[in-house]
Amino acid sequence: MRVLVTGGAGFIGSHIVDALLARGDCEVVILDSLSEAVHPVAPDYLDPRADLVVGDVADASQLASCVHGVDAVCHQAAKVGLGLEIADIDAFVRDNDLGTAVLLRELAAVGFAGRFVLASSMVVYGEGGYRCPVHGPVAPLPRAAAELDAGRFEPGCPLCGSGLEAVAVLEDARLDPRNVYAATKLQQEHLCLAWSRETGVPVTALRYHNVYGPRMPRDTPYAGVASIFASALAAGQAPRVFEDGQQRRDFVHVRDVARANVLALTAPEPVAGAFNVCSGTPRTVGEMAAALAAAAGPRAPEPVVTGEYRLGDVRHVFASSERAALELGFVAEEEFAAGMAEFAKAPLRGATG
Repeated sequence: MRVLVTGGAGFIGSHIVDALLARGDCEVVILDSLSEAVHPVAPDYLDPRADLVVGDVADASQLASCVHGVDAVCHQAAKVGLGLEIADIDAFVRDNDLGTAVLLRELAAVGFAGRFVLASSMVVYGEGGYRCPVHGPVAPLPRAAAELDAGRFEPGCPLCGSGLEAVAVLEDARLDPRNVYAATKLQQEHLCLAWSRETGVPVTALRYHNVYGPRMPRDTPYAGVASIFASALAAGQAPRVFEDGQQRRDFVHVRDVARANVLALTAPEPVAGAFNVCSGTPRTVGEMAAALAAAAGPRAPEPVVTGEYRLGDVRHVFASSERAALELGFVAEEEFAAGMAEFAKAPLRGATG
């Protein structure tokens, strides 16, 4: 099987490439722009057995050599981050949505009829699932700056103002992207679904939760909270935990994410639809920071809870893993403490390669 992995030189994409090649029955083509902001040269961890094409997924002429003869496509290339600066809105739309549209058009042009797996994200949900003791399941309103300034981080019921219980979000939950990046990820799903209807090619959208592990980038716009904390600890500084540290997420190891992609690409029959890719065990951001600090050694500084916030963030978002287990056969295997211990000692990928 010949597989095209867009963004295959990146954090998640490179682990997918490794997992595909480890099977022994896959040829892999990587299309990666080697962006100056992320890795301006090919990283030394790339497996030389993969064919690397340096190119932009939004450039049809550069796609031509990649899409012919492939049996499956794993679309990981994207500009990530919150997209809080409105000046970046066109860059997010170009890289994520235009790039996806050009890829889909070129695949249709060559009569592609294989598997298509899209890297989506938990951000399409906005806030996670909530239940009001009076009104049952509800969707809270976006959090207001005045409430956050006052240290009131938990959303209330939009109908009665009561405190809410956070619950695991299901794939059929209402989608409510709350920043530019989230909006482009949802649009990617919509574009792929429209393309699937026109071409008959099944699409599997994998909604990644908070991914961590080796090769994670640091000191770039692409750095996630886990890599920010790890970078601080490596510099002998205390991780700065926003809000009160009690915001809940699902932290999933990158090797588990890679395995979910391989399952979607190689299942005996296509498994179409959207799936949460998560550990199934929510933890607070404060817990994650503490686990990293503990793994960094006895002299590592303790995390500091700052009360700061980012307006584009959500309070709680963690997911049900049941559908992925039942339909895709995916169950996370990497243990949290061991994964954090490995991550605390793994070198982070810098912007200079």
